[in-house]
Formats: sequence, C-alpha cells, structure tokens
Amino acid sequence: MKNVTISLDEETAHWAKVWATEHDTSVSKLVGDLLQERMQEDAEYRGIMERFLTREPRKMRSRRAGADGNPGREPLRPRPGKRLGR
Repeated sequence: MKNVTISLDEETAHWAKVWATEHDTSVSKLVGDLLQERMQEDAEYRGIMERFLTREPRKMRSRRAGADGNPGREPLRPRPGKRLGR
C-alpha cells in the first residue's frame, strides 16, 4: 500500500468526510476505490478501441446495390407522379 497526500478545497473535503462516515468507510478508501474504478474503465476503453481500430474495414453495400456495389437502374425512391408497380 502506498501513502499519497492530496489537497482538497474545504467544501470537497467536508463532503468526502460526511459521505465516508455515512457509508462506514474512510476518505482514503473512497479515493482509492474511485481511482481504481477509473483505472479499470480506462483499461476497458483502451482494449475496446484497440480491437476496433485493428479490425479490417468492411465495404458498405446498399440493399439495392448491384453486384459491383453501385445502385442498380431502378430509382432509389419513387419519382413524383410515377406509379409504382408498372
């Protein structure tokens, strides 16, 4: 276990002492737990981002795309005044 000195403004220090007392813990344990949670979140985020950034890119295709990936001859949306089904 490593001892660390931190500086807090009066309002924050008071809040931390009250919260710790209400939750039957110490300010030291509170700060240690918060830092450990942040460290775990950061490690998870970095792992997720590393997996995402090292993935092979995928070619996006439209559902109406032809074999070459370009839209077919059929319009993507109906033209005004044109009936569908003809």
